[in-house]
Amino acid sequence: MSEILRREFVYLSYYFELQFMQIAGYYLFGIVVGSVISVFLKKWILKAVELSGQHSQGIIALAAASVLAIASPLCMYGTIPIAASLSRGGVKNGPLAAFMMSSILLNPQLIIYSGALGGTVVVVRILSCFLCGITAGLAVKFFGGDFFSFEEMFEKQDRDISPNLFVRLLKNIGRNLKVTGPYFLLGVFLSALFQRYIPGEFVSRLFGKDDRLGVLLAATMGVPLYACGGGTIPLIGTWLADGMSVGSAAAFMITGPATKITNLGALKIILDIKRFLLYLVFIMLFSFLTGIIVNIIV
Repeated sequence: MSEILRREFVYLSYYFELQFMQIAGYYLFGIVVGSVISVFLKKWILKAVELSGQHSQGIIALAAASVLAIASPLCMYGTIPIAASLSRGGVKNGPLAAFMMSSILLNPQLIIYSGALGGTVVVVRILSCFLCGITAGLAVKFFGGDFFSFEEMFEKQDRDISPNLFVRLLKNIGRNLKVTGPYFLLGVFLSALFQRYIPGEFVSRLFGKDDRLGVLLAATMGVPLYACGGGTIPLIGTWLADGMSVGSAAAFMITGPATKITNLGALKIILDIKRFLLYLVFIMLFSFLTGIIVNIIV
C-alpha cells in the first residue's frame, strides 16, 4: 500500500512540476502587467469609457466600451461601483452593459495567462469576449428603460494611494498574488490529477470538435468548475492537449467567469430577478453558439 502511495505521489509531483513550469511564467508576467495597468492607466481607461458612452449607444460606442473593459484589470465587485459612477456621469445603459460584460469575462492578466494555451485560443478568447460585450450592449439597448438599478451604489475607495508609485505597484502585485496564487496552484494540482487519472480518449470523446453536446457540456461545466481565471488555465490546457475542441474551450471560458458565484452575487445587486434570469439565459446561449461557430471556423 505504501509503495502504491509513494508511486502515485511521484507521478503527481512530476505532472504538477511539468504544468507549473509551463504556465508559471505566463501567470507571473500577467500579474505584473495587470498591476502596472491598474496603477498607471486605470483612471485614463475609465475616463475614456465615460467620454465614449455619454452620447451614443451605437456599435462604435459599444465596441469602445468592450475594448476598454478588456484593457481594465477590474474585478466584478470593483466594476459595478464604477459602472454606477459612470451611470451618474451620463453613460448610457448599452455601453455600461458592454463594459460590465467584457470586464467580467476578460482582463489583461487573463490574456497573458491564456498565452499558455496557444495563439489560436488567445485570439478566440479576445474576440469572443469582445463580441459578447457588444451583444450584451445591443440586448440592453433593445430592452430599453432602466435596465440596471444602481441605487445606493458607491465607488470603492482606491487602495493604490501611496504617493510613491513604485511602492504602490509592489503593493498591487502583492495583493494580486495573495488573491490569485492559491487558485493558480489548485488549478495546477487539478490538471495533474486529470493528466494522471483521466484518459485522454475520454476527454476527446466528450469535448471533441464534432460534438455539439460536448460544447453544451463544456459551457455547463464552466458554472461549477470556474473559481479563478488563472486557476483554470492549467485545466483547459490539459483538456486541449487531450482532444478538447477550441469551441468547447471557448464556451467554458465564457460561462465560467460569467457565472462565477462571486460575480453573480455582485450582479444580483443591480439586477432584479427577471433581468438576472435573462442574463443567465443570454450567457448560456452566447457561449453555446460561440462554441459551435468556433468549431466550424477553427
